[in-house]
Amino acid sequence: MEGMYRFETINDYNLLNNHKTLHPLVSVLDMAQALPRDWDGNKKVRLYFGFYCIFLKEMKECDLRYGRQYYDYQDGTLVFVSPGQIMDVETDGTIYQPKGHVLAFHPDLIHGTTLAQSIDSYNFFGYNSNEALHISDEEREIVMDCFAKIHYELKKGVDKHSKKLIASNIELFLNYCDRFYDRQFITRDNENKGILEKFESLMKQYFHSDAPQKYGLPSVSYFAEELHLSPNYFGDLIKNETGKSAKDHIQDHIIEIAKKKTFNTEKSVSEIAYELGFKYPQHFSRLFKKRVGYSPNEYRMLN
Repeated sequence: MEGMYRFETINDYNLLNNHKTLHPLVSVLDMAQALPRDWDGNKKVRLYFGFYCIFLKEMKECDLRYGRQYYDYQDGTLVFVSPGQIMDVETDGTIYQPKGHVLAFHPDLIHGTTLAQSIDSYNFFGYNSNEALHISDEEREIVMDCFAKIHYELKKGVDKHSKKLIASNIELFLNYCDRFYDRQFITRDNENKGILEKFESLMKQYFHSDAPQKYGLPSVSYFAEELHLSPNYFGDLIKNETGKSAKDHIQDHIIEIAKKKTFNTEKSVSEIAYELGFKYPQHFSRLFKKRVGYSPNEYRMLN
């Protein structure tokens, strides 16, 4: 059987987890206080969140799935959920006690704060399930310290400083998560190099086929999907590994092919542009001049 649970408000989620609502727009939860769960006997349930949720998992009491993929997590893993996301929970049907901690905050909390301006820059809210953040014991202490500061403000009661201080501490926590992900990209260096090699191989395959004429220029999302990664994670991984964006890598590859093609004087610049997947030749000429310093025709004459 499969059930659906919707959490539109912070209070909805607090009620499920046996927590008092100290603030209508934000909560820090210790899942050890939640009542043992059986999801009404359902082995599979779907959870809809109308707010941001960050889970610090302490044990694998169930399987979490987002889309078609399972979360790659163990003790000390952070999982990020943004408003509108649906998470699948799969169990063996037995009652279990949740463990871990959760930071939940509604988008309305951060309106008018600096966090509202930067929230979309935290790409990990758009990562796939197999791209969870694995933290060390030392990093876990930092996470728990951030949670404790937010909880302290909630216990103090709401005053004119509350919103700014809570939002600032959430922003501090998310900035630490950015740093932790940078560390994870480094510690998974061998795995990442394999992705880079596959990315290069996929670009070669694409441009050595008739795909550009059929489908046009490939996007970052296309290669991310081929590598079974989210576009955000893939883009961040490439940038961290090489210092250049995935889009830049694609354009570099296009320009290298274009340079070779310009030596074939039997083909016009427009024909070369269409072969590479450009819808409009002027877009190709503009990119070529920006990257090479000469127009395709000027480059052809120089060489």
